[in-house]
Formats: sequence, C-alpha cells, structure tokens
Amino acid sequence: MRPTPMGLSSPWPFSIFEFAVNMFRTLPPSSNPTGAEFDPEEDEPTLEAAWPHLQLVYEFFLRFLESPDFQPNIAKKYIDQKFVLQLLELFDSEDPRERDFLKTTLHRIYGKFLGLRAYIRKQINNIFYRFIYETEHHNGIAELLEILGSIINGFALPLKEEHKIFLLKVLLPLHKVKSLSVYHPQLAYCVVQFLEKDSTLTEPVVMALLKYWPKTHSPKEVMFLNELEEILDVIEPSEFVKIMEPLFRQLAKCVSSPHFQVAERALYYWNNEYIMSLISDNAAKILPIMFPSLYRNSKTHWNKTIHGLIYNALKLFMEMNQKLFDDCTQQFKAEKLKEKLKMKEREEAWVKIENLAKANPQYAVCSQASTMSLPVAVETDGPLFEDVQMLRKTVNEEARQAQKDLKKDRPLVRRKSELPQDLHTKSALEAHGRADELVPQDGR
Repeated sequence: MRPTPMGLSSPWPFSIFEFAVNMFRTLPPSSNPTGAEFDPEEDEPTLEAAWPHLQLVYEFFLRFLESPDFQPNIAKKYIDQKFVLQLLELFDSEDPRERDFLKTTLHRIYGKFLGLRAYIRKQINNIFYRFIYETEHHNGIAELLEILGSIINGFALPLKEEHKIFLLKVLLPLHKVKSLSVYHPQLAYCVVQFLEKDSTLTEPVVMALLKYWPKTHSPKEVMFLNELEEILDVIEPSEFVKIMEPLFRQLAKCVSSPHFQVAERALYYWNNEYIMSLISDNAAKILPIMFPSLYRNSKTHWNKTIHGLIYNALKLFMEMNQKLFDDCTQQFKAEKLKEKLKMKEREEAWVKIENLAKANPQYAVCSQASTMSLPVAVETDGPLFEDVQMLRKTVNEEARQAQKDLKKDRPLVRRKSELPQDLHTKSALEAHGRADELVPQDGR
C-alpha cells in the first residue's frame, strides 16, 4: 500500500485522514445571520452544493466504524479530542442531510471510544452554553439533543452529580431561547428521560419550567404545556404533592388566556386519566385554585370550544368531590359579593369627592372646561348563579354537549401555508436516506 500523508501504510490512518481532509472545512456564512427563528413548516434549508461528494465520504466512514475488523484501541490514536472537536463544529451546517450523518457518526464514536465520552459531553455542553448565553443561533441543537437523549437513556443509577448539574444548568436554560420550537421535542425527551431515572429531580425541573414560562409568546406556552403533560405522565405521587400548587396556579392562568390554543391545551389535561387520578387524590388543594378561573371563563371566554372544555373540567371536579365543589361555589360567591361591596364603597367615595368639589365656588368655571364621570363597575365574571343546584344542572348539561365536540379532536398544530416550495430542495430532502439505515441498529 502506498504511504499515506500520515506517513503510514496502515488502513487506519488512511481512512481517518480521508474523512478528515474531505469533511473538516470552514462552513459558509449563515444564510440567516440575525438568528431569526427557523420555522420547519415554512422555511427551506440551505443545501450543501457538494453533498453528492460529501455523502459518499460519510457513508464510507460509517461503514469503516461499523466494520467487524474495527479496533478502537488502534483507531484512538487518530480519532482523538481534536478530531471530535472538528466533527462537532460541523453540526452548525445548514444542510439537514449532513447533520443527520454527523449525528449517527458522533453517536457511533461515543459508543466505541470510552475515553472520549466525557470529552464529548463537555464539548456539547460548551456548544449549548454559547448558544444560550451568546449567539442564540446554531443549526445542530436538535441533533445534539437527539444524541444526548440516547446517552441519557444509558446513564447508570444512581445518577452522578455531574449529570444532575447538566440537567439543571444546561438543558433547562435551553427553554429560554426564542428558537425553542426547532428543538423542543428532543429537549422534552431528554428532560423526561432524566425524571424517569431519578424522580427526586421533578421539583427543581418543574419549578424551572415555571420560572421560564413564556409571558407573551403563546405558541411557546403550548410547547411548555405539552412538555409539562409529558412530565406529569411519569411523575411520582409523592413528587406531585410538592409542585401541585404552583403548577395549578400557572394552569389557572393558562385557562384564562385569551389565546384559545393555550386555554385549550391546558384544559386537555382533564382528558388524561393519570393526571385526573393525581388531581382526585389532592382535590382539596387543587379545586380551590382552579375553580375561580374555570367559572369566570365558562361565561366570558370568547371561544365557544373553551366553554365546553371548561364545563367538562367542572363536571369532573363535581363528580370527584360533590361537597368540596359546593363549598368552592359558595366561597366564590361570597368573595364575589365582597368585591361588589368594595366597588360600591369606592363609588360612594367618588360621589363624596364630587359633592365636595361642587361646593367649591370655582366648580362652575371648571365644569365648563371638563366633565367628570364616575367610574363604572364592570362585571367580568359573568352572571353569578343564585344557588348550587342551578350550577350543577348547568355544568351537567354543558358538559354533555361538550363531550360530543371533544370526539372531534383536532391536532394542536399550526396550519401550513400555501407558499410555493423549491422543488429541487424538496426532491433532494425526499431522496435522502437516513444515516442510521446504513449501519446495524445494535451498534452503540
């Protein structure tokens, strides 16, 4: 065999050098330098012009890694930390086909080179830190999270402190970034994997989600609600007790959201049997938190679908604990009466002020220049039911009607626009064969 540029005739350095010299390159400037949120449903990715050539090299290297004759003890001389660092830099490629091959390649290297595992995790952490706190722009976050999901799944128990810190200091702050929608499914999977490994992490995770909860970005709120339901699906009852009050205070706000998708997604929690069993065990704490929000919006929310979902939730609460439901109704009624009395006192105070003003000799002069009107009490809670029996009847009737509508379940996704597509890009992506199909699935 002819000597390679590394000065060796062995196939090991030759194969690795061939991959490195073809792949490790400076990526072109981003077509989206401002870091605006990439929408996979609307925006088309920028494809690598040299992909036919690059694809052959990726396929060759993957087969090299998966060869029965591959010996990590020999290859580790050439696949070292510098090699891994250059490989990770390529994850910022805008071509999703290249990122797919990179994902499979890095995962195979992680599985075969035990000495590089800690280094790979550390460098992925550094990419995330730069993404969160500096650039807010990186094309490969979803792929890196997908690799981490597989890595987390293999963590031994009990979890090391290093791994817990990674969850709390790296994964959870990723929820803050404006481009969350691009990688949220992979991020949520990683978080849930951690909670399945160690349930004691539930409280800090949920409290962090509530801390980062979006204030003005409704589609992002829907994503948070999706993730929160996935967490509740695996939560231990003992951990649920610790977080239920702040959690349901946030859900009460979501039910009151004027954005109907946020309210709708929150109310779908009442269709989850496991969540309902958790609520049933802790109804004495949860119902007083949720009742005011549910009752107000059953009358005042602009979207009729929300009315039906609210009545369904109220009906489930009523069947869960009739006495508690009646007590909450009476308590809400009493608080409403207190508010009306306060409003009346406020109006009377304004009347006194107006009468004192009229007694002033200058009143006639000033009243010609401006007019003074008393504040008007605005009813925001809808008509108050006179008794509990009427509320029960209304809830049952409305919930029965809502059940018919619930059967026509709609997916909670935005409708794709009819914008024209680049046919070349579309056909290139459709023709792409996934990298993991080239290698055995049991290779780790």
